[in-house]
Amino acid sequence: MLLTIDMGNTNIVLGCLEGERVLFTERMATSLRQTELEYAVMFQSVLELYGISPQSLDGIIISSVVPPLIPVLRAALGKLTETAVMVVGLELDTGLRLRMDNPAAVGSDLIVDAVAASALYGTPVIVIDMGTATTFSVLDKQGDYVGTIIQPGARISLDSLTSHAAKLPKIGLTVPEKVVGRNTADCLRSGILYGTAASLDGMIDRIWEELGYETQVVATGGLSHIVVPHCTHAITCDDDLLLQGLRMIYERNRRN
Repeated sequence: MLLTIDMGNTNIVLGCLEGERVLFTERMATSLRQTELEYAVMFQSVLELYGISPQSLDGIIISSVVPPLIPVLRAALGKLTETAVMVVGLELDTGLRLRMDNPAAVGSDLIVDAVAASALYGTPVIVIDMGTATTFSVLDKQGDYVGTIIQPGARISLDSLTSHAAKLPKIGLTVPEKVVGRNTADCLRSGILYGTAASLDGMIDRIWEELGYETQVVATGGLSHIVVPHCTHAITCDDDLLLQGLRMIYERNRRN
């Protein structure tokens, strides 16, 4: 069994795979204040919840956009198992050509998503990851990673708006009945959900225009299933994209 850990700015997604089959995925809050012992306890609790012993893990791979926490997670995992930990970085062979000004600055989560999308859906492809930020990763006809677009995520946009406007209430991101809202909550929901959907469609059109051809589009991340149904473009949602990408990178480097 392979344990996969995707450490984002807001959440850590913990997953476990047996071959290509996903056994579970769980989310926990990312915290710079948590100690290695506290992370070890959380990891062990999740594994026990699914009846998995840390000693039964054959491999562990981490993708992180929070560099200070990498040694903390390594130490936490070391308290549970002697299984070697692999961390996604430029020293690993991903099979992906990064045509970027500074390849080292590309987020490891974007690389992992791109590896999985290329293998599962082919190229050219746009990968939209809807997390703390909404990112667009673009792979051209040759399968090269040619660029990224980063914009504020839907949730962080909503939180920023309501925290800076005293009369705007904090709301959940549910789908309003109409585009034109008749109460404050629905007005906010419409602006965030339909506004984000329109933004995705518009960015896809601009990317296609710049590339000179159309691509497949794959979306992942917590809000993708809420927003994507309201887009006009055909977009495939894949919740397990990053887990499968981590598995592919792990297997590629374990063999090598």
